[in-house]
Amino acid sequence: MGVAAGKTTGNAVHRNRAKRLLREAMRPLLPSLASGWDLILIARPALVSSTLAETRSALTNVLKRAHLLPDES
Repeated sequence: MGVAAGKTTGNAVHRNRAKRLLREAMRPLLPSLASGWDLILIARPALVSSTLAETRSALTNVLKRAHLLPDES
């Protein structure tokens, strides 16, 4: 898994916060992910003002839609 944040995300403080947030949101999801895939997470400007719970929820939704994370039901 790779994490990237371009200059459109904001200054260095905002870019680093966005990358830390993405890494921390992915940490509990990694054991459940389908194997054999490389992921690149790209931070967007709205991520800077998001919470960890919102970020984790969005990542879970995207990974389920991509069939990389199993459904709970």
